[in-house]
Amino acid sequence: MMFGSLAIAQELLKQGASPNIQDASGTSPVHDAARTGFLDTLKVLVEYGADVNAPDGSGALPIHLAVREGHTSVVSFLAPESDLCHRDAAGLTPAELARQRGAQDLVDILQGHKVIPL
Repeated sequence: MMFGSLAIAQELLKQGASPNIQDASGTSPVHDAARTGFLDTLKVLVEYGADVNAPDGSGALPIHLAVREGHTSVVSFLAPESDLCHRDAAGLTPAELARQRGAQDLVDILQGHKVIPL
């Protein structure tokens, strides 16, 4: 998944590969796709049941990685499905991370999807 080959990803998933498998550091295919900005691969993973709210070993959700790398289209895709209140190991939500990085475009996307807890 790290290399963004959509055809290979689709074939592996069709053959029963788990979209939620994690390596020793807790990284799953959806983390890799979000980090590298491969939106098409990410969409296929989600279609096959990838959990966009599974944290990696550092507590980061895929959306944290997309924010960190500045992948606007990936953040837009993940925002409606992600737990935007989740804090990574540094204690940051995706919006706080975007703000810290000075990425106002990402802050705007994330604020547009934030659910206010009751």
